[in-house]
Amino acid sequence: MNSTLSPRGNKVAVFIVALIVTVFTALSATGCAQAPEAAPSEGEPAEIAEVPGTDLHRLTLTDHAVERVGIATAVTAVDPQTGKLTVPYGAILYDSSGKAWVYTNPEPRVYVRQSITVQRINGDVAVLTDGPPAGTVVVTTGAAELLGTEFDTAE
Repeated sequence: MNSTLSPRGNKVAVFIVALIVTVFTALSATGCAQAPEAAPSEGEPAEIAEVPGTDLHRLTLTDHAVERVGIATAVTAVDPQTGKLTVPYGAILYDSSGKAWVYTNPEPRVYVRQSITVQRINGDVAVLTDGPPAGTVVVTTGAAELLGTEFDTAE
């Protein structure tokens, strides 16, 4: 069996190799092959950025940090009987002054603390008079760790 390529086969092989090299070079030059800017630094489990105009922070965790903390989420809803906004009770955190908060999850691995006003607690559900709109993803497990991360590393 002859393993040499015909002249046409050689040109095709050279073209394919050149195309592969060109694509990888272009990806590297445009930054597509690099980690996104908001990603945590190598070795760091979280990146913290200030939310402009507030004293809140945007936390971006690595996949490993999300898994290790065991973050679970749920979606805010409107109670069909009362028309009031609800969140799982387990999503609520209280700060040292008694103010209530939840961590929203606006995009994968990103968490932002948001103020809420609790009207009442009905078992495992909190009825709110103020909070994130219905359909907002909130953290139900791991919120305390996010709070610790936000304040331990915030400047």
